[in-house]
Amino acid sequence: MGWKAAEKLIRHWKVLRGDNVMIIRGKDKGETGIIKRIIRSQNRVIVEGKNLVKKHIKAGEGHEDFKTVATCRKPCKVGIRYLEDGTKVRVSRGLGASGSIIPRPEILKIRTTPRPTVAGPKDTPIDLVLERTYDAKTGKGMPDL
Repeated sequence: MGWKAAEKLIRHWKVLRGDNVMIIRGKDKGETGIIKRIIRSQNRVIVEGKNLVKKHIKAGEGHEDFKTVATCRKPCKVGIRYLEDGTKVRVSRGLGASGSIIPRPEILKIRTTPRPTVAGPKDTPIDLVLERTYDAKTGKGMPDL
């Protein structure tokens, strides 16, 4: 049994990686979990520890049981609002929602790949980057168009 292709792709996603969500369809309906990955090309999210295929592994060193603990919060929809200073925030919306601000997940602040600290062979040297090539007052460095 294969997956059906997405007929219409969702353009504006309101959920982020690390959000605590409630599953509304499938065998895990009603359970909550944390979003591990979002696949936008297939309109799909992968929730940690849900809808898994189990495989027996012989007990031994390094194989432990992990339990996920979900915080008991009321499920709500996500909306977007702008504050007075112009910052964009996510807010809870719906019938039972309080309209409170939903903070960005902490996992988004952690980079998956570390930034390189050493210049590579294809990186531009810093002295060429800092070189001034155009002067607005004299018009020096302006290309002929």
